[in-house]
Amino acid sequence: MSLFNVYPLNPIAITKAAGSRVWDDKGQEYLDMYGGHAVISIGHTHPHWVSRIEDQLHEIAFYSNSVIMPIQEQLAMALNDISGKKDYQLFLCNSGAEANENALKLASFHTGRKKIIAFKKSFHGRTSLAVAATDNPGIIAPVNETQNIIFLPFNDIAALEACFIEQGAEIAAVIIEGIQGVAGIHEASDAFLQAIRKACNDFGALYIADSVQCGYGRSGQFFAHDHAGVNADIYSMAKGMGNGFPIGGILIAPHIQAKFGMLGTTFGGNPLACAAALAVIEVMQNENLLIAADQKGSFLINALKNIQGVKVVRGRGLMIGFEMEEGLEDVRKVLLNDLKIFTGEAKPNVIRLLPSLAITMDDINLFLTGLNKAIQLLKQKAT
Repeated sequence: MSLFNVYPLNPIAITKAAGSRVWDDKGQEYLDMYGGHAVISIGHTHPHWVSRIEDQLHEIAFYSNSVIMPIQEQLAMALNDISGKKDYQLFLCNSGAEANENALKLASFHTGRKKIIAFKKSFHGRTSLAVAATDNPGIIAPVNETQNIIFLPFNDIAALEACFIEQGAEIAAVIIEGIQGVAGIHEASDAFLQAIRKACNDFGALYIADSVQCGYGRSGQFFAHDHAGVNADIYSMAKGMGNGFPIGGILIAPHIQAKFGMLGTTFGGNPLACAAALAVIEVMQNENLLIAADQKGSFLINALKNIQGVKVVRGRGLMIGFEMEEGLEDVRKVLLNDLKIFTGEAKPNVIRLLPSLAITMDDINLFLTGLNKAIQLLKQKAT
């Protein structure tokens, strides 16, 4: 049996990882500046994370959500503490797409409406509603097509207000990434997020903060939306939540009432996933990783702005994108193949950096040295 080939693969087999380093099956070491799509929040195989999961395995790995699970309640209290979202409610699932799917469904249940506002270049996942709200026709199957999604320009307050004036009575929710990731690291302005909050208040819609990639401390605040000083009605989470163990969830404002059967999951919130998520929060608090993300991200962004060949730098904290000048489009390939440094990409010419929040300054400086070397190698080849 062969694998269903849906990803272009680098010819590298990773078999071991620790901190911000990974090794292939030949023993070659790589610096990881991408964290597997922003998933590695506290470093690969962090000892406390490993211990938490091992200890839980000796207790119970799984049971259904038909019984009380104290570890779920522990996770809810830990999230309450670190996120600052007092009195919010927690629903647990397995992935970011599921989190957004449930957030959109819940908004429709709560308002009794069908229309969703999303934004150009957005990415919210690959399940039915989440992919319908994603601005990429290439991944939307015919069965996912719907007339219920309204795509508006990103950071355009006038377009947002006009849409609400025209269709406000039909709009269930606005879903927005605080920082668009797949699109190439584009940050929503504070004024835009504040305008969304006001419009939702005025017209009875819900504000869904997609924090799957830009949440969990990556921006220097727990949720990137927090920089605007607004509270969303629903926050979706995943990726960094489990540091590689599959878990997702939504935080739900207290004014939204639960009803039996409206949402459900088999594997969501299983004890192993909750143990992994608790370990992440404990490490984030013990190692002050939100402050680290802010400080190290600022250092990295400023350093990138001073590198010859880097044209534009965007982002906040340790969610960074930068564009290269013409003729340096292959810098990511050189970083990986010649200098053994993993980074991400976004079309047409953006390199994305989403490293562990626990990355050391030594590794940041190693990356910057490598980027300079990659640029010099490409310039030498051009001459």
